[in-house]
Amino acid sequence: MQKTVVMSNPVKLGKLKKEIKKGGAERLHILSDFERTLTYAFVGGEKVPSILSVLRSSGDYLGDDYAKDAQTLFEKYHPIEINSKIPIEAKKKAMEEWWLTHFDLLIKKGLNKKHLEKVVESGKIRLREGAEEFFGILRKYDIPLVIISSSGLGEVISMILENEGKLYPNVYIISNSFLWDKNGNVISVKKPIIHSMNKDETVLKKFPFFKKIKDRKNVILLGDNLEDIGMAKGFEYENLIKIGFLNENVEKNLTPYKQNFDVIILNDSPMNQVNTLLREMIK
Repeated sequence: MQKTVVMSNPVKLGKLKKEIKKGGAERLHILSDFERTLTYAFVGGEKVPSILSVLRSSGDYLGDDYAKDAQTLFEKYHPIEINSKIPIEAKKKAMEEWWLTHFDLLIKKGLNKKHLEKVVESGKIRLREGAEEFFGILRKYDIPLVIISSSGLGEVISMILENEGKLYPNVYIISNSFLWDKNGNVISVKKPIIHSMNKDETVLKKFPFFKKIKDRKNVILLGDNLEDIGMAKGFEYENLIKIGFLNENVEKNLTPYKQNFDVIILNDSPMNQVNTLLREMIK
């Protein structure tokens, strides 16, 4: 039987669970990535890395020229994003440039809300099994779920959750989103721009809902990349449990994931273990 869960340090995890349980639901909030974390990394055997990748994967959305130009931008900037030798400030500048250039391209190519609806209807972005229970637990105990997505689009995340009946009042989405005209055409992108190098809770202080989480010092973080552990940066937490989704290349990547995450969900598996942890800590 394929192994689906690894605990990096069961003793440490046990202590964290005990401390978070003491604080109760009212001291807890969840900080999560979206794509490949709350959603499956593979659908029908096809890898689905991000919402934007679905848009650029085919000319069926915005035409072949857009798909080609978007791929060219990816090939230029993605190597910078993953190069550990490039200083962080230089990376931040490059990522800001990438996203602004890409969003200008989307505007130029005539992005309309109907295109985003088509992405949702494609079925390529699918919530993991167990997500219904996950959202239900958080709603029942009024635990804030903050979704931070640099590679997604806020409107698409909202559409997906709304279609699933999971866009509850305790769910807050921090992602790139647009301003639209009366015909549903995009006219500009909202600031601040969220990218992989500023995807952390420091940016949350700019949003009105921050007051709802600032005193909730116990945090459960969910992500699929090692960089996602940085989402808690800038937040003065007391206890932090980091859960990583290692969706592929398990043998190659397990060691660094064990060094950085407390719990690792392997092989694009459901969210059952996350739900078990939640139930244990908020009884």
